[in-house]
Amino acid sequence: MATLNTTEKPRPPAGISFIKNNLREYGLLISLVAIMAFFQVMTNGTLLQPLNLTNLILQNSYIVVMALGMLLVIVAGHIDLSVGSVSGFIGALAAVLMVEYHMHFVPAAFLCLLAGALIGAAQGYWVAFFKIPSFIVTLAGMLVFKGLALVILQGASVGPFPPEFQLLSTGFIPDPFAGEGLRVLSLVIGLAMALALLIFKVRGRAGRTKHGMDNEPYVFFLVKNLIFAAMIAAFSYLLSSYRGLPNVLIVMLLLMLVYDFITAKTTIGRRIYALGGNEKAARLSGINTERLTFYTFVNMGVLAALAGLIFAARLNTATPKAGLGFELDVIAACFIGGASASGGVGRVLGAVIGAFIMGVMNNGMSIMGIGIDYQQVIKGLVLLAAVCVDVYNKKK
Repeated sequence: MATLNTTEKPRPPAGISFIKNNLREYGLLISLVAIMAFFQVMTNGTLLQPLNLTNLILQNSYIVVMALGMLLVIVAGHIDLSVGSVSGFIGALAAVLMVEYHMHFVPAAFLCLLAGALIGAAQGYWVAFFKIPSFIVTLAGMLVFKGLALVILQGASVGPFPPEFQLLSTGFIPDPFAGEGLRVLSLVIGLAMALALLIFKVRGRAGRTKHGMDNEPYVFFLVKNLIFAAMIAAFSYLLSSYRGLPNVLIVMLLLMLVYDFITAKTTIGRRIYALGGNEKAARLSGINTERLTFYTFVNMGVLAALAGLIFAARLNTATPKAGLGFELDVIAACFIGGASASGGVGRVLGAVIGAFIMGVMNNGMSIMGIGIDYQQVIKGLVLLAAVCVDVYNKKK
């Protein structure tokens, strides 16, 4: 009597299987490290010098802030082309309030954030409740707010801003210990962040193990988080050897923690992913998809306004061309960071890594003397490659 051959193919080791299932996440980290190492060599060590590292953070702070909002918009299945114009318009509004009307920077900044929320609400209203494609609505918004910025500034630059407001983007954490050549408080804060990361990750792994959830192999977990902690400590030391941690870096870290918590741990975060994954199924499951879409655009408006304030404080003036092309870098950062063009996929850490990949490339190519024309070509090819990888993974 014939017997059936029930021999199964041997399964790959757990570590290899885990890497295949999480190739995008590990690939992003490896790509960022490889790009930094490449430009560190090609610039003869200039890239990671404390002064340049500080400039790298300041130059990309507003991109990272807007990428956090854009991530939620893209995950929800939409796009926002107006963020650059909105940030430029808010910078112009801040200049008029603070410079021409001599308003204190705190209420002026609050009014600017409120204006950003209203702009996001206006655009989100048409997208969510009238079902007009977000591409069209925000394309119109891009033109409208670019024009309004010209109207407010009357075609001229307005500045300078009050010194207290400039500290938002150009200030550093003060050092009460008055370290000679080393900002002690900044170094302590950096080391504390590295330690907190390790503790948080260990506790998270223990919680998943307790509830019987899958975990990455222990070796990968240990190596990855030790490298992360070491990088944080090393960057903190480099920054502390110059002027310390920038104020805007603290703002970025707080926003990253808040949005990572929202997307990973809250009901509204899970609903945004469900909305982008399948809007019809999300609606049938009881999710108010219109209101959720509306909220994502309001959030984007607030973060675009905050980015406009940061950029204006860094330049110390508001110009009619402020924000030009920001939307391209922000959208590229999200897609390079793993967000899917069809919605439902994307992570906060990925968007931040994507923003810094773009920033390191811009900074490194500028140091090497590569012209802006070739920089645009290279950035376009990198974006296209990231989307191709996303499409390839979906087909698999």
